[in-house]
Amino acid sequence: MMTSQSYGAARDILPDDADRALLVGRVWLPEENGPAVVALREGELIDLSRTFPTMRELTEHPVPAEVVRIADGASIGSLESVWANTLPDSRDETKPWLLSPIDLQVVKASGVTFPVSMLERVIEERARGDADSARSIRETIVGALGGDIRDLVPGSPAAMKLKAVLIEEGVWSQYLEVGIGPDAEIFTKAAVLSSVGAGSDVGVLAESEWNNPEPEIVLVVSSAGEIVGAMLGNDVNLRDIEGRSALLLGRAKDNNASASAGPFIRLFDESYGLDDVRDETVELQVTGTDGFRMTGRSHMTQISRDPADLVRQASGAHHAYPDGFVLYLGTMFAPTDDRGEEGRGFTHHEDDIVRIASPRLGALVNRVRHCEKLPPWSFGIGALIRNLADRGLLGRSNA
Repeated sequence: MMTSQSYGAARDILPDDADRALLVGRVWLPEENGPAVVALREGELIDLSRTFPTMRELTEHPVPAEVVRIADGASIGSLESVWANTLPDSRDETKPWLLSPIDLQVVKASGVTFPVSMLERVIEERARGDADSARSIRETIVGALGGDIRDLVPGSPAAMKLKAVLIEEGVWSQYLEVGIGPDAEIFTKAAVLSSVGAGSDVGVLAESEWNNPEPEIVLVVSSAGEIVGAMLGNDVNLRDIEGRSALLLGRAKDNNASASAGPFIRLFDESYGLDDVRDETVELQVTGTDGFRMTGRSHMTQISRDPADLVRQASGAHHAYPDGFVLYLGTMFAPTDDRGEEGRGFTHHEDDIVRIASPRLGALVNRVRHCEKLPPWSFGIGALIRNLADRGLLGRSNA
């Protein structure tokens, strides 16, 4: 049985340089029956609701880092106490707990941005969701590629030459198209307000027999296309369902509690910016009640598309986001370790603890449960608007 120690202490979810980091998030306030935007200051969570009723209002400000520094508010409590109350088996619903840091932003994701994960998507497609046949297909495709493609620039003449070779070899795939072609794969990962935060359970469909976490960095982008911060994310993936058909992407990706983000947004300032994101290493640890343990790393230096280019492909004259958006940047992590039967690869078991961490963004920790067993998502846009109106916060922003 997993205990609170499995999730780590409050200090374990913070960046190594937390004393320099400008961290903002959201907390559920039971007495208000709604959320509050908070800033972490010297271990205390400060309620910024009277200045920023929503995270959208904060991230839309021209200089969010500057206004957060001067915004005032009361302490909701220590991060230590709120974190302890966030964990699902020990939660007292009369006390505050952490939420996903985002609210009205659209949740977007980019896929096939790392060569390793690109190959695994091709394998999923050719195996048609059957984990048993994936290993032999993997060997065939790697042989056809004929070498390391990590330095290949998508859309370049060299990439187009490789495309021609692969078509001739009969191994071309729609995943290779978005992996090395000029256009990135960008899709809507989750509905507005449906993401879950650190400490909460994440969901996989009970019918899925081949699935995995996807540890990623998530950019926070304003309606003007400005990248204002970053956080960690888990773009939970059902490999068997997506492998049956790419047209099942929505069923594979967008389910109850299938997108987690947090623990906090680190706003860009003089201590942290986009170049730091480009240099991040995201670590993954999965721990099961069966004694299984798996680790992995995703190095942002190996991403095939620059984060700023992915943002440009997501928004602009072709698509506006008036409340901003967040963008999962993709992962190079594609687990092939056997869990149990040889040749079956990795898949989640219920009660797995997934820890996604980086030195500068902290740690996002979640437990895995079946989507169907988790509490249904019920607090949507209408509920948020009514709650803000009842609290006298609707339309209020004093920044």
